Amino acid sequence: MRKTLGALSKNVAIYGAGDVAVSAISLLLLPIYIRHLTKDDYGALALIGGVEALAKIAFRWGLDGAFMRYYLERAESSTLRRLASTLFLFLLGASGLVAAAALVASPLIAHALFGNLRYLLPLRLVLVNTFLLTFTFLPFHAMRMSGQAVAFSTFAVARSASTLVLRLALVVGLGWGLTGLMAADLMVTLALLPLLWPWCRPMLGRTFSTAELRTCLRFGLPRLPHGLAQQALDAGNKFLLSLYIPLSALGVYQIGTTLGQSLKFFLSAFETGWAPFYYETARQPGAEVVFGKIATYGIAILALLVAGITAIAPDLVLLFANRSYEGAAVVVPLIALGIAFQGVYLLTSIGLNLTGRTKYYPVSTFAAAAAGLGSGAVLMPAFGVTGAAVSFLISYVTLAAVAGFFAQRHYRMTYEKGRIVRVVIAAIIAAAIAAALPALPPLAGFLVRGSVTVLVFAALLWSGGFMRPTERAFLWGLWARAERVRR
Repeated sequence: MRKTLGALSKNVAIYGAGDVAVSAISLLLLPIYIRHLTKDDYGALALIGGVEALAKIAFRWGLDGAFMRYYLERAESSTLRRLASTLFLFLLGASGLVAAAALVASPLIAHALFGNLRYLLPLRLVLVNTFLLTFTFLPFHAMRMSGQAVAFSTFAVARSASTLVLRLALVVGLGWGLTGLMAADLMVTLALLPLLWPWCRPMLGRTFSTAELRTCLRFGLPRLPHGLAQQALDAGNKFLLSLYIPLSALGVYQIGTTLGQSLKFFLSAFETGWAPFYYETARQPGAEVVFGKIATYGIAILALLVAGITAIAPDLVLLFANRSYEGAAVVVPLIALGIAFQGVYLLTSIGLNLTGRTKYYPVSTFAAAAAGLGSGAVLMPAFGVTGAAVSFLISYVTLAAVAGFFAQRHYRMTYEKGRIVRVVIAAIIAAAIAAALPALPPLAGFLVRGSVTVLVFAALLWSGGFMRPTERAFLWGLWARAERVRR
């Protein structure tokens, strides 16, 4: 088990750490952006981000998942070129038509979202950028599935770092506002595509197979409504909220979701390394037991992160924004808890992919979207941003529950329920104790409450029967090695 966890940790560290580091830096720059973007700008950013998320799914037709699913089989049978070429040509034609239609309709979309054309240019930049990014999954998935970790990480770090530098230059240096954010993303994409060509060239040719396309669409199309509905959990939530509050208030909600979704730093890194890992591990005997144990450790990390974010939420808002955004403090923990349930969904729904039962993905996501938007229609008019955050949480709880139920029916895993309950109880107690500490300056509160949360959580797990003897021995061994190095 230790060897398996080591392999997963290596995957996460290699494939996700670069993006996480740069995303963390981006969050640290939020106080700078706050000075150059208005609340209306942040409200518009929330809506444009929703359009981007939905367009990304629509432009890919679920074929990015199909490419990863069939990559290893086609590489072994020397038909990878046929697979990649077929997908590339189909996306060039089909997604090109969708993107063109979206650009033609962009004035209507802008009017519907903002009530005017003030943010039309950022919207158009996002649509063009998202279309171009459609084709990057081919080289990036090939790198991941073929173990080219150095190349993948180098591109991920360089891309994110370049985006940060350009955003600072355009938003802060030139004062382009929201347009600067979107223009920076597009400029980086235009520079990235030629650099990815060496990885694309061996896979692409003039070959096109309708049989290959049918196979991939059978796998991918059920994921298309699933993906659109899943993005609607966040994007649809913001679209619905915009009907009840002004754009500036939506900007406050956007800041709250940005801080609450900082939990995604871990989740994004994990997700990037998780898919290649579970596809490979599923071929080995006892994989179901391995996945169940990994779920315990994953939930433990998520629970600790949610506890910490909950305890420091008011301090986070004051540190990264200002007092005019204080209303975001109540949003932060609810969003973080919703993201944690997204993590539970990632851990527990893999049986649907492994058994090819992808038809249940749309069932789970449509149930989640219905629960989230239905509850939002009731809660948002009365409770505003708080109601939106609660509906966001409800949607992800539903997603994890429904997808986990169907996955368990077709790929049974044994979960360590007793240990998971101990983790949840420890997280609740740790967050409550840290949040109850006296008022402190924001930075001091961030450090003190965060430290108290970690210490109380660890102490409760250590003394509450969570740790196995082998786990205690492993941790003592790490401590002993650290002491020897320090001496």
